[in-house]
Amino acid sequence: MQKLNYFSSIKYFAKLNNPNSMSEIYLNNSVYFGQNAFDQLNHVIENDVFSSVVVLMDTNTKFHCLPILKHKLSTDFKTICIDPGEGFKNIHTCLFIWEQLSKTGADRNALLISLGGGVVTDIGGFAASCFKRGIAFVHLPTTLLGMVDAAIGGKNGVDLNTLKNQIGIIRRPHMIGIDSQFLKTLPKQQIVSGYAEMIKHGLIHSDSYFDSCISTDELKGEYIEHLITESVSIKLNIVEEDINEKGLRKALNYGHTLGHAIESFRMSFDKSRQLLHGEAIAIGLVLETFISHRLFKFPKYRLDQLKTYIHNQYSFHRFDKSEQLHIIDLMKHDKKNTKGNINFVLLKNIGNPLLNCKVENDLIHEAFDYYQDR
Repeated sequence: MQKLNYFSSIKYFAKLNNPNSMSEIYLNNSVYFGQNAFDQLNHVIENDVFSSVVVLMDTNTKFHCLPILKHKLSTDFKTICIDPGEGFKNIHTCLFIWEQLSKTGADRNALLISLGGGVVTDIGGFAASCFKRGIAFVHLPTTLLGMVDAAIGGKNGVDLNTLKNQIGIIRRPHMIGIDSQFLKTLPKQQIVSGYAEMIKHGLIHSDSYFDSCISTDELKGEYIEHLITESVSIKLNIVEEDINEKGLRKALNYGHTLGHAIESFRMSFDKSRQLLHGEAIAIGLVLETFISHRLFKFPKYRLDQLKTYIHNQYSFHRFDKSEQLHIIDLMKHDKKNTKGNINFVLLKNIGNPLLNCKVENDLIHEAFDYYQDR
């Protein structure tokens, strides 16, 4: 078990010229918000003299978000469109993207802009990193999950069958642009899904940010914009400390050991029983916080606060004992594992993560019982 105490001294790179508007915010010279995002993107394209610009999107962002980008971008570009959803985040879709890049005449000086949620930015960054041994890419996340998590930190990759993110690379985008107007194109379920990652940031970072996250049911407007900015800043600071995930960055996997396994398990079912990433992570947060309480005396009242919020905001799911055993078996494929041992990130308290923790199966079953006790 490895203990971390970095979070009390995290420094913020955020510069807020106008705290009430995302249009004047940028972070650490690589993430730009609001109109600044498009201004910077146009500046990058004009000054870096790319040979061509290609926009990658899925059928949803083609309809809802491409018109916004066309209005904002001051250069011509070509497009590649893929099918939406986690089920298409695989090497077969990459082959399609590479073939389309080749057909457009893209060379080593081309720029790929990923316009979409976590699936599009994950696969876009990976495809760009491999094509011609690596071309430049920009992320324009259009979902809350993409804005606060998937597009931030340089992780790009695809799934291997139903196993999450087994093939990938760590390579930073040229820049990231975040504009909250894209959130207006999303159904509430997608907003709630992304919010799970922000709750996670609160748990691993500070009481104040966690309290801010669970104090609202209205996930829109200036309040959510402020929380997005803080969430991005929290993740950026962690990544800056540990880009290759040797220590501190592992804390970002809190709730994901069980959450990813639950998501993978449900991916084998018909679409009506599949879970969005954040929906599975929300369950994982409750389960792993219960385990943290039992092993390291994480405060019970905080655990109950979390469970109540998750039950109120997210759809409820039951898992019988045989399903739980299947989920436990899937955890063997988690990327944090070493020498066959399942390594959990757990919490001693909010903002006090512990790495490489071992957990017995009986305790995992107890955690499911706690989550399912309504």
